[in-house]
Amino acid sequence: MIGAALIGALGGVLAGLLGVGGGIMFVPALVILLHQGQVDAEATSLLAIIPVALIGAWRQHTYGNVRLKDGLVIGALSAVGAVGGVAVANAVPERTLEVAFAMLTLVIAAQLVRRALRDPEPAPDDARAARDR
Repeated sequence: MIGAALIGALGGVLAGLLGVGGGIMFVPALVILLHQGQVDAEATSLLAIIPVALIGAWRQHTYGNVRLKDGLVIGALSAVGAVGGVAVANAVPERTLEVAFAMLTLVIAAQLVRRALRDPEPAPDDARAARDR
């Protein structure tokens, strides 16, 4: 329980700080630190993400950073996709899921690093003005 509590606290901090839904932290932590299987870790992460996402979105909304329409569209379509994803996750070998998760994480990391090195950070007023157009 202590390990799960630490994973939850760290995942929540990173979700609020970096905008990750927690799954990017929860799944590897549950597999590596708590020795859960990949499918169990993914399922546990999906449940854990609910309060993290709700609280994070609420707090960001108080700062005016939430694009409600976009979030609702993404959320609705993600819920539909999750039904298919769960079916596939339970049909393929667990090792395949582990490798796919690792590869997805590496691709996302490479994209983020490339973008961070390429694009200068806009001033906060410029970013908000561009978003509100």
